[in-house]
Amino acid sequence: MKEVYKHPRLGDFPISTSVKAGEYIYTSGHSGLRDEEGNKLVDIKSQTKQCFRNIEHALNAFGVDLKDIVKVTIFLKNAKDFGDMNEVYSSFFEKEHPARTTVVTDLVNTEMLIEIECIAYSN
Repeated sequence: MKEVYKHPRLGDFPISTSVKAGEYIYTSGHSGLRDEEGNKLVDIKSQTKQCFRNIEHALNAFGVDLKDIVKVTIFLKNAKDFGDMNEVYSSFFEKEHPARTTVVTDLVNTEMLIEIECIAYSN
């Protein structure tokens, strides 16, 4: 059985925030361009933190949390940002780190420095 969660801000945009299929929750790629108050975030650390806040919201829709993540894929705009991203990442996963892939690539929005997607397990 498949369940879909779509954040209201997405409107008619053809994407779901997260999808539950069986015991797994898959998130779409999340960016961190703005904080909860709408302030623009322009550095890798603040965008990484906001990505994880957005992912947490997407996972909470299905009753799971960041601790339930089993796989993370990170898309970085600049390889030079890896160290700062990794520092923030480590603060969210202190033990039992999920499997992770990090790819350096161009991103759809020129202001995005990072995009993160993940898979969580709900047992």
